[in-house]
Amino acid sequence: MVRIAVDAMGGDYAPREIVHGAVLAAREFSVSVQLVGQPELIQAELKRHDHEGLDIGIVPASEVIAMDESAAHRAVAKKKDSSIVVATMQAADGKADAVVTAGSTAAAAAASRFYLGRIDGVERAPIAVPMPSTMDHPCMLLDGGAFHDADAIHLEQYALMGSILVEGLFNVQKPRVGILNIGTEQTKGPEYVRAAYKLLRNNNKVNFIGFVEARDFPMGKCDVLVCDGFSGNVALKTAEGVAKMIGFMLTQEIYRDTRSKLGGAIVKPALDRMKRRIDYNEFGGALLIGLKSVYLKAHGGSKHTAIKNAIRTARDMINANIVKQTEHTFSALVGAGNRK
Repeated sequence: MVRIAVDAMGGDYAPREIVHGAVLAAREFSVSVQLVGQPELIQAELKRHDHEGLDIGIVPASEVIAMDESAAHRAVAKKKDSSIVVATMQAADGKADAVVTAGSTAAAAAASRFYLGRIDGVERAPIAVPMPSTMDHPCMLLDGGAFHDADAIHLEQYALMGSILVEGLFNVQKPRVGILNIGTEQTKGPEYVRAAYKLLRNNNKVNFIGFVEARDFPMGKCDVLVCDGFSGNVALKTAEGVAKMIGFMLTQEIYRDTRSKLGGAIVKPALDRMKRRIDYNEFGGALLIGLKSVYLKAHGGSKHTAIKNAIRTARDMINANIVKQTEHTFSALVGAGNRK
């Protein structure tokens, strides 16, 4: 049975929504869930739900790293009995197959780096973010903000990891990989982006399609989009803002007059389906990839549905052998003498 360590104390609605989502996931997906945190608080929340017969355990952790805690790397080093560190150690010690947390992104990145470690040959563990698109699966953007800068080899590695991820999670054969740029011409963009273009053009392990503009990836031009973390985070926050704006404007127009209300009632099923396609709750969160275990970072504002789906995504990554596939790919690169 797949074993998932869940940081029960991380997130704006912890532990109530985290525990609720974990119970739902254990029931629907037949996974073993380890709730990590303060036992008395977790037990009080478990009593709210029927969890008889479910494989749900509690792993004690006395400390919590707050969402707004500054210097997360120091907090992770100091608070070794915090829920996010203990959950990470469950995976590092082989007691769990994956970690799910809705806690601080900086703390998750630091804990995974300090206590879990990267796959040999992987220089950086970027954040992979599923972005809504016109395809029947998301476009995977990476880096979504783990590192503000990048060089050409980093982008090449992101392309490799993103391809493995999309092929395994969404069953997409030879995922199309693009580099985010201000134009599609080979002469455009900063030097490191042009250098990455040359590397990927000659990499037979990647189905590289060239530069992709920000307006094109939501329209399904590529399955994987690579960029530095600064650009990636701007792109994803812009997309989130546009989605909220469209939802707000649609609501305004639907309730503007009686005729619009009637029309809104007719198209409501289609609007509900569209909302599900762009809702982060449906996927569960972002992924820290390139690590020695599956590590999923749910949105800080996640409620039970998002946590449930985050656990489902973690399970799917385990079943698709994403970590082992990445290890195999990068072991070949290290053996070939690529920069480590």
